[in-house]
Amino acid sequence: MTLESVEPQSAVEPDSTVTAQRRDRRNWVWLLVHVLVYLPLRFWCRTRVIGREHLDPTRGGVLLVNHQSYLDPLFVGVRLTRPVSYLARDSLFKVPMLGWLCRSTFVIPISRTAFRGSSIRAALERLERGFLVGIYPEGTRSAGEPQKFRPGFLSLVRRTDLPVYPVAIVGADKVLPKGAWFVRPAKVTVVYGEPLTDEERSILNNSGDDKAMAEMMRQQVLDAYRCAAKGDG
Repeated sequence: MTLESVEPQSAVEPDSTVTAQRRDRRNWVWLLVHVLVYLPLRFWCRTRVIGREHLDPTRGGVLLVNHQSYLDPLFVGVRLTRPVSYLARDSLFKVPMLGWLCRSTFVIPISRTAFRGSSIRAALERLERGFLVGIYPEGTRSAGEPQKFRPGFLSLVRRTDLPVYPVAIVGADKVLPKGAWFVRPAKVTVVYGEPLTDEERSILNNSGDDKAMAEMMRQQVLDAYRCAAKGDG
């Protein structure tokens, strides 16, 4: 999954034109998925979460997450009571059934080439509706500590005044490593860090050095990662 992308304008239907019936259907699909994965992830993978109190329940927010496994969206959201609207590569939407599932669980398609206006607009609309929007700034899976962040995600972060949370996952790369076909039992820890401070937001919004700002955000996620890793040790 990458952050420098966007779906065709027609790929994401503006929420202002989505009927109440479709919204209800999507809510039911999300709830069903949530129920089905809760027990396996909670007990088979021994998922532990830290810092949920940092998430403001009254409004939306951006989650910047390190990317270890295809299961990361489930680990990040399994202990939450509201959907996370993830940005995911548009090729997933072409896969039978998987594409329908993505559309029905609020996933926003993006391409590997550019994080353009339609993706940003869709994400901002979700944020204003109170969704958490999940982003994987690494752009690909990595084992261990968070690797270099691609700066494309900054175009979204700079366009919202809602909270931005660093989120770290530890152990998901043991549950489903790259190239693996089967889920393995392992302990997974998810840390929801404190949102960026006003000072950090000011630095981010006023700096023209995107590489430095992406690294600043990586350090925030890295701090959360090390907190989780220390707790596991």
